[in-house]
Amino acid sequence: MTRYDQVQHALTATPKVWLVTGVAGFIGSNLLETLLKLGQHVIGLDNFATGHQHNLDEVKSLVSTEQWTSFHFIQGDICNLEDCRRAMRHPVAGTRAVDHVLHQAALGSVPRSIADPIASNAANVTGFLNMLVAARDADVTSFTYAASSSTYGDHPTLPKVEENIGKPLSPYAVTKYVNELYAEVFAKTYGFKTIGLRYFNVFGKRQDPNGAYAAVIPKWTAAMIHCEDVCINGDGKTSRDFCFIDNTVQMNILAATAPDDAKNEVYNVALGDRTSLNTLFDTLKAALVDCGVTYTKAPVYGDFRAGDVCHSQADISKAQSKLGYAPIHRIYDGIGQAMPWYVRSLS
Repeated sequence: MTRYDQVQHALTATPKVWLVTGVAGFIGSNLLETLLKLGQHVIGLDNFATGHQHNLDEVKSLVSTEQWTSFHFIQGDICNLEDCRRAMRHPVAGTRAVDHVLHQAALGSVPRSIADPIASNAANVTGFLNMLVAARDADVTSFTYAASSSTYGDHPTLPKVEENIGKPLSPYAVTKYVNELYAEVFAKTYGFKTIGLRYFNVFGKRQDPNGAYAAVIPKWTAAMIHCEDVCINGDGKTSRDFCFIDNTVQMNILAATAPDDAKNEVYNVALGDRTSLNTLFDTLKAALVDCGVTYTKAPVYGDFRAGDVCHSQADISKAQSKLGYAPIHRIYDGIGQAMPWYVRSLS
């Protein structure tokens, strides 16, 4: 039995209260779905800047009525400290205060931060600090936050090891590094323990394919379903460590329930492998064929995107040894599982 199996059994036997920020977003809604299916009480906070009501509606359709009654949603903004405090103290179905915080709310995307660094800083730095203060004052059991692989910046070595980072290459990377610095200072100054999860390229159901800042997998999949051009930035040899959402959910729950000697750390959340954009293109095409969709166009190659690194791959040994992380979905498995959702949602 893996540590994740053990944790799930323990949570089912003794439910906890969880606060998920960014709960209407891609990762947040998947966390919500898993936690409710485990019989947990969940408070969700979101301002719908990048999240969607339809994500919450879909989760509602996938859980039982009893499970859904254990969820309380607060429409609020992490940039407002009082909203953060309100989420911490709101009882769920008469239960006690929040045990575990999973802080996912942020303005993601390197290009978005280059276009509007002030907005990214407000959400990702001021909002993060507000959440830290509110969680510290509420004396929560654990605080797990979404960090980012962008923190590795221009450090050239592969695979990426948590202790070795370079200089940031975008405003977004700066904001996520500041999160880690604040978490470290809160540990030293207040004794407040946290865990940061450096997400690599997470993908899966409910990842938004629309908008200028859509991630590559949903964006390309939508284009293929609608028989539109797929644009590849650069020569297609750029590679990424793509991580299926179920692996990411596992890491959040493992981090939240980790022993104290595993806290005040950052961990890579990835597969420990890398896939080129050219290979990704072929993989998506093949997965769509299995869903009855045939895409015949060749990709269109453009310029490299500002702020991007050429290659990214994580070393996940620290997460495996200290948290018991055991990713069970490789990129091909994950795409195979996610593709029917995209076809249903976008056709």
